[in-house]
Amino acid sequence: MTFQRARSAEQREERRRTILDTALAMLAEMPVAEVSLNELSRRVGLAKSNVLRYFESREAVLLELLDRALRDWLTELAGELAAGVDPGLPPAERGEVFAAVVARSLARRTVLCDLIGAQAGVLEHNVSVDVVVRFKRSALAGLDTMAELMRRYLPEVGDEAKPVCLLAMILTGGLWTHCRPSASALAAYEADPALTALRLDLAPALEHGLAVLIAGAMARTAG
Repeated sequence: MTFQRARSAEQREERRRTILDTALAMLAEMPVAEVSLNELSRRVGLAKSNVLRYFESREAVLLELLDRALRDWLTELAGELAAGVDPGLPPAERGEVFAAVVARSLARRTVLCDLIGAQAGVLEHNVSVDVVVRFKRSALAGLDTMAELMRRYLPEVGDEAKPVCLLAMILTGGLWTHCRPSASALAAYEADPALTALRLDLAPALEHGLAVLIAGAMARTAG
């Protein structure tokens, strides 16, 4: 793919979308850590310096993709919760089901989880304050949306909804890295089966962690 110089606002916006879409396609093939600006530039058909006219760094591209992925996920999550959570269930059981739906929803979206896992340690570095502020404001709006969904199905969590949702996203990022063991760790599990107690699968581990957070929030609100 090659481009002529973008002269209009529409052409510049099209160029930005192409860069984002190409980076997203790369994430379907490789983890965040392997996405390089050089390869992105090659696939887009632009010199790296021209890509940097639209995004200040590789991390800025990926941070925007994370913002897009979070918004798309929350839109889909609303429907998944509507289909999966019975409002007539007792609070404790409803909390367990809510945790299961959210955990399965996130675990299916491996690119989103990979981006969440890289957010604080990678994506929020090598970017300007303006980029981080823009992302954080959007993330805060998304957090409000998630908390609203939680209160809709779990009114018993009350004001704890937003903190629980924030911790759920942090838990997702942390678990994602632990659920992708290195070759050495895999060999260690094979060498000593007793160590497999430390090996985690994302969906069940996230479901358990979120269920514990919800149960704690319900108890705290009730108390």
